[in-house]
Amino acid sequence: MDGEYVTGAGERRVEVRDPALDEVIVEQAEASAEQVDAAVAAARRAFADWSRRTPGERSDLMHAWVRDLREHEGELARWESRQCGKPFKLTTLFDVAGSIDNVAFYAGAARQLEGKAQAEYSADHTSSIRREAIGVVGSIAPWNYPLQMAAWKILPAVAAGNTIVLKPAEITPLTSLLFAESAARAGIPAGVINIVTGGGRSVGTHLTTHPEVNMVSFTGSTEVGRSIASTIPGKRLHLELGGKAPFVVFDDADLDAAANGAVAASCINTGQDCTAATRAYVHESVIDEFVAKTAAVIDTVKLGTPDDEQTDLGPLSSRGHQQKVAAMVERAVDAGATVVRGGHVPEAAGYFYEPTLITGAAQDSEIVQDEVFGPVLVVLPFSSDDEAIDLANDTPYGLAASAWTSNVYRANRASREIDAGCVWINDHIPIISEMPHGGYKASGYGKDMSAYSLEEYTNVKHVIQDITAVAKKDWHRIIFAGE
Repeated sequence: MDGEYVTGAGERRVEVRDPALDEVIVEQAEASAEQVDAAVAAARRAFADWSRRTPGERSDLMHAWVRDLREHEGELARWESRQCGKPFKLTTLFDVAGSIDNVAFYAGAARQLEGKAQAEYSADHTSSIRREAIGVVGSIAPWNYPLQMAAWKILPAVAAGNTIVLKPAEITPLTSLLFAESAARAGIPAGVINIVTGGGRSVGTHLTTHPEVNMVSFTGSTEVGRSIASTIPGKRLHLELGGKAPFVVFDDADLDAAANGAVAASCINTGQDCTAATRAYVHESVIDEFVAKTAAVIDTVKLGTPDDEQTDLGPLSSRGHQQKVAAMVERAVDAGATVVRGGHVPEAAGYFYEPTLITGAAQDSEIVQDEVFGPVLVVLPFSSDDEAIDLANDTPYGLAASAWTSNVYRANRASREIDAGCVWINDHIPIISEMPHGGYKASGYGKDMSAYSLEEYTNVKHVIQDITAVAKKDWHRIIFAGE
């Protein structure tokens, strides 16, 4: 924090484990309440200078940050793989490459904070719009995409002139620290980006409720998001919460494409993705063929350690999470569902779980309604387009969805009527820096990425100036007659 590494002074110690080998990478003390206070104070001091720098100055420093990250992308990929258990090809081609692209995007977007044109919207006044930084942002990032989520939190905040204190997930803090270290090497001033590590109930709660934090941005579960929202009245709040993405396959879809897409989208990051495909609704006339094709693709997915070039699917994040996923599948079977593929914990040192395909579950069952956050895809039938849309919308969540069809009218209807912040057509999962990411309903509100995210991290100020130099305005007669 404040441009320096500082050893945690909290009483509680936290282990960062390699989930592929079930080995401790590092053990460290979490930040104390006093250290969180110091990080917020550092951000407050830095805000006075950083918020008054020109957009061009902030942009230049962020471009320098891009150059430094590109020199260290191998190191970032290795540590992301190790702390998360992600296959090295995923961290290299997706996590690190995507995060660097995010920095490059915001380096440009820092110079594009736009407002309404200055004009006379009233005959006697000129109006203009200012976009101003909010202040100190307190952010909490999840464990499933530590580097990318750090980027999504930090970048729009600092591009808009804010300063930030970020708490990464306690089990995956390493690449967030490296990300901030890179920013410091690039010349971003001390105090602009501060990282504090530790648990949510201790460090996280102290950060989000801190009186000198002006805005809170949280990515995580819907339950925790609701709790945060209830404890911080009066602060700007951005929430990106859970998801239960539907994957709707109409009878005219390319089933080979849909099967490949379903496996890729349900297994990415071992299913630990809030936009992952979790509920496949397939027209009853093609459901058997879809299940057969999807099962055949699952058979090609290779589990393994992150450093093996042949590995497609790494471990889950922790032993506890592995047990949670396994228990949800077991309860689904007990309730009458059928496991077509997978459904087992393999014999391995790490926290692995087989890619799993389930049929025969009820729409109101736990496996269909609740987040599994593992490589589990449930397939259910529908008989009409109306039913497909209704089923897709039949959960509390609304983060992402996809529709698979060769009919442009069906595609347009799905994109219009499915309640989700992102609807893919004939694909599922790609994200790009220029486009927003965020949910509807219990999946939260506000946007990450894109220029839309800058609206979350700025205040809009209307400046209105008299242009008449007349002492008594015409509108004054509403209040007093005068002479």
